[in-house]
Amino acid sequence: MTEMAMGLIPAPACLLAVPETGIGLALLAGFLLRRALAAFFLHMAGVFLFLLVLPDTARHTVAVPALEGQYVIKNIVLVAACLHITAGGLTP
Repeated sequence: MTEMAMGLIPAPACLLAVPETGIGLALLAGFLLRRALAAFFLHMAGVFLFLLVLPDTARHTVAVPALEGQYVIKNIVLVAACLHITAGGLTP
C-alpha cells in the first residue's frame, strides 16, 4: 500500500481492514445501504488502481496472476454482487 501511494499513506494493516469490515457489515445488515455502496465502489476503485500503478507486481506471467493479482481478480465477483444490490435495492 505504501508503494502504491508513493509513500503518502502509512502501512498499518488496519488501514484497509477496518473499512472493508465496516462496508461488509453494512451490506449484510442493509444498514445505510447507499453510503455503504458508495464507500464500496470508492474502495474498489482504489483496489483496481493497483493494476495500473504496479502491473508487474500483479502477475507472474501474462496468464498467471501473483497473489496480489488474485486478490484483485476476486474483487470482480464482489463488484458484480454490489452492482446487483445497487440495481435491485435502490430503484423505486
